[in-house]
Amino acid sequence: MSYQALYRVWRPQNFIDVVGQEHVTKTLQNALLQQKISHAYLFSGPRGTGKTSAAKILSKAVNCKQAPTAEPCNECESCLGITDGSIQDVIEIDAASNNGVDEIRDIRDKVKYAPSMAEYKVYIIDEVHMLSIGAFNALLKTLEEPPKHVIFILATTEPHKIPLTIISRCQRFDFKRITAQAIVKRMELIMKETGISYDEHVLPIIARAAEGGMRDALSLLDQAVSYSQDRVTAEDALTVTGAVGQDMLNKLGQAVHTKDVAAALEVLEKLLIEGKDPARFTEDFILYFRDMLLYKTAPSLEESLERVMLDDDFVQLTNEISTESIYEYIEVLNHTQQEMKFSNHARIYLEVALVKLCQQTNARPAASLPEMQELMSKVQRLEQELQVLRTQPVQPSAGDAQAQAAQKRASRSTKGFKAPVGKIEKVLAEATKDDVQRIKGRWGEMLDYLNQRQMRSQAALLNDAEPVAASKEAFVLKFKYEIHCQMATDNSQFMESITSILQELTGQRYQPVGVPEDAWLSIRKNFIKHQKSDNQDPEEAEEEDLLVSEALKLVGEDLIEIKD
Repeated sequence: MSYQALYRVWRPQNFIDVVGQEHVTKTLQNALLQQKISHAYLFSGPRGTGKTSAAKILSKAVNCKQAPTAEPCNECESCLGITDGSIQDVIEIDAASNNGVDEIRDIRDKVKYAPSMAEYKVYIIDEVHMLSIGAFNALLKTLEEPPKHVIFILATTEPHKIPLTIISRCQRFDFKRITAQAIVKRMELIMKETGISYDEHVLPIIARAAEGGMRDALSLLDQAVSYSQDRVTAEDALTVTGAVGQDMLNKLGQAVHTKDVAAALEVLEKLLIEGKDPARFTEDFILYFRDMLLYKTAPSLEESLERVMLDDDFVQLTNEISTESIYEYIEVLNHTQQEMKFSNHARIYLEVALVKLCQQTNARPAASLPEMQELMSKVQRLEQELQVLRTQPVQPSAGDAQAQAAQKRASRSTKGFKAPVGKIEKVLAEATKDDVQRIKGRWGEMLDYLNQRQMRSQAALLNDAEPVAASKEAFVLKFKYEIHCQMATDNSQFMESITSILQELTGQRYQPVGVPEDAWLSIRKNFIKHQKSDNQDPEEAEEEDLLVSEALKLVGEDLIEIKD
């Protein structure tokens, strides 16, 4: 085929032609002039930013007959041979299809041979992150200490996938996305050289759609030229890139500002009929309001605008919409964009977002000067009254003091769980060994019954609880933790369920009385003490109390248990 794509015809042949990567080209040129050439380089960055082009230019510069030089002459035998690919000393390898150990071993075996025509043998490995782990390991030693006549240039779009042992052996250069202004300047040069006529707004539209990639920009420009007739128009560029025209965005922005839902949905319907992608349109609309915000707050930074062109409609709409409204518009659209990523109904989300934008309440207008003066005078009066109150503290009245005291007593009374001492002592007074053994023998069945009734969360409260005493009518249920006791006793339906299940299992109706473990030990101890004092003679009780107190002194309260 005689025709070649624009990005192939206009591939940079000198460092000066590599657009937007001055931080890389300047460093490489200085290294060439000072003859401080490294044995391995790593070029990383987004697609279409000049990594492979810079690698070929570097391979020409080190082998140029006029070396050391900052730029290859592109006239000597080496430069011309490297450009057309006839010199075998510059080997370009696609790691995506040559990612095995055998290919790297082949390179490792051939690097020891001297170059046939050029001074250096250069290996350019593109998309090097596609190599396997075994291939990286096979390349490791050769990359660290290659022969003096060998230079490795690795190029990748995903440097995080490359082992650190490889990165540490290379000089790394990070290529950045190219600005829209730089892409436009490069395309202007190309259009001028090729003699193609075009409208003023064509190149900015294509540059924004390229998203920082020169190759993408030239591919889109190639499509736009093929799509157009005699002259490339803005409509041709919008059709090729799928972007939305400035006039449609202005109409939609005006409809949102005037809260005209019908007009907004009509514009959206027209765009969707033309085949515009809802997700792409949402991004364009976000950038539209972003540029509006920048222009409203910093009009001098016109070069920072990414999406819009400063026509009369845009400037007028910017002056009418408040900054607070723009914040709300961007927030709603950004939220919609996130939701559209996980849905197959992007159009519905976009329509709902437009309705929301049209229903947004306008920000409150700024207060007038008289209102501001009146507000300031009120603030001054309040400050004066506050100062008087600070210098003359108000004493609380008697009623206030009584209310505060009552509140403190109420807070103290509600703190913690209050055990029902009277009920527990009544159970202990009437307790029998048979009753408590009957309940303990059926306790496991009762827990299983609760789980079968879908009361697992309530039954979990009884994991650390056990019956400790029982009479004919009630039993004491001891809980290890106070919070569990509080939760169980507060749930009257749960306590009634325990009673009914035990009645079904034992034939006797027992009413549970909950008590925390600490409170149970104290109540039981006091009950036993009173029982003994009532049943014994005073001399025997005093003698037994002395015996108990001496035992407590010897072994401690934790290691002794007093039984009747």
